[in-house]
Amino acid sequence: MTHSSPVIDVHLILRDGDKILLSQRGGPYGYGQWHAPSGKLDPGEPLTVATVREAYEETGVVVDPDHVRLVHTVHHRQGDGAPDRIGFFFEATRWEGEPVNREPEKCLRLQWFTVHDLPDDVIPYPAAGLLGYLEEDFGVTMHGWPTGVGDDSTSG
Repeated sequence: MTHSSPVIDVHLILRDGDKILLSQRGGPYGYGQWHAPSGKLDPGEPLTVATVREAYEETGVVVDPDHVRLVHTVHHRQGDGAPDRIGFFFEATRWEGEPVNREPEKCLRLQWFTVHDLPDDVIPYPAAGLLGYLEEDFGVTMHGWPTGVGDDSTSG
């Protein structure tokens, strides 16, 4: 059985006090559900550069790669023969600009939510990273793996 390399995802948590910016998916995967600005790592690209590039492409917010910090990692098992995903969740410590929806073909809208009242329909994989961040668990969440392999558990 051959396994493909995992897809590397980057997610950026933009936080303003007790509020976090989320985007509502407009594409086929997770349509209508919420997640943080995110995307895939390009070949040869540093994680922090990919993170701020994706955030800019989606929201127009400018973040210096030196102003993000890693706050959680999720190893997501998709199943159905799809490659696993490793998601690195970063928090922006500083940024410039007001978020706007720069990808209306992929995103229905952007909205700020308080950390105590996040929407119920956050896509489960990014929700695992957000939860790890909010619990200040800077370790790894194993998401979607069979029981006994660390399914939905964290270790730091």
